[in-house]
Amino acid sequence: MEFARINGVTICYSVRKARGKAGRPWLVFVNSLGSDHRGWEGVQAALGAGWNTLAYDKRGHGLSDTGKTPYAMDDHVVDLDGLLTHLGIERAAVCGLSVGGMIAQGIAAKRPQGIAALILCNTGHRIGDVGSWNARIDAVSSRGIAAVSDLVMQRWFTEAFRTGDISFAGWRNMLERTNVDGYVGTVAALRDTDYTEIAKGLKVPTLVIVSSDDLSTPPALGGELAGLIPGARLETISGVAHRPDLEKPKALAALISKFLEEVGHV
Repeated sequence: MEFARINGVTICYSVRKARGKAGRPWLVFVNSLGSDHRGWEGVQAALGAGWNTLAYDKRGHGLSDTGKTPYAMDDHVVDLDGLLTHLGIERAAVCGLSVGGMIAQGIAAKRPQGIAALILCNTGHRIGDVGSWNARIDAVSSRGIAAVSDLVMQRWFTEAFRTGDISFAGWRNMLERTNVDGYVGTVAALRDTDYTEIAKGLKVPTLVIVSSDDLSTPPALGGELAGLIPGARLETISGVAHRPDLEKPKALAALISKFLEEVGHV
């Protein structure tokens, strides 16, 4: 792990360089609400050493600073833009999940010449509604993240994973130990963001990935997003809920790898 001062906020990030392959392309991972960059480790391992990869903790998450809250989505977007500039990454594919997928859409609109491809996982152009997000803010602000963790876990994972995989407890801990102000600040960003017009204007090869059992960003929402983005492809992972990066990382990595090879980001 390393740290950089971006927009007045210290951001924690992790870079993995392709072994023995100079000049390999970059693949950037953007995590979901209540997660840090460790959530991508299974996907990174499954992808192997063919890409240079960057994963980071967005502000208010993991080891990154919280900064001033609440956030706008553009706060997260300009943080990623600043981190890419800091690291000298001029062109990259970006893979984002849930709110990370919205950040990925935002960065593609902000620096269109610098984004080679998008992988938008379990996300949408608009996620949820004002009432549900305000209820989440009220619950977490008054009682902490543990007050909503049962609900979140039911949305993140299938019952089979919740009852049968030893890592489930660790991912629950990751959620519950997220900074409350950072979590609530990002919920406010989700509540206030509608990227419908941004999605329509994207001009980058895009793969939208949905999960069959996702209750947070249902397959229909992903299908709508794919329909907005010119030329976007749509793929489904079966038997998984909102977090294929944690529940089925090999299946997610296979879709990412195949797509990037097809669009020439290799």
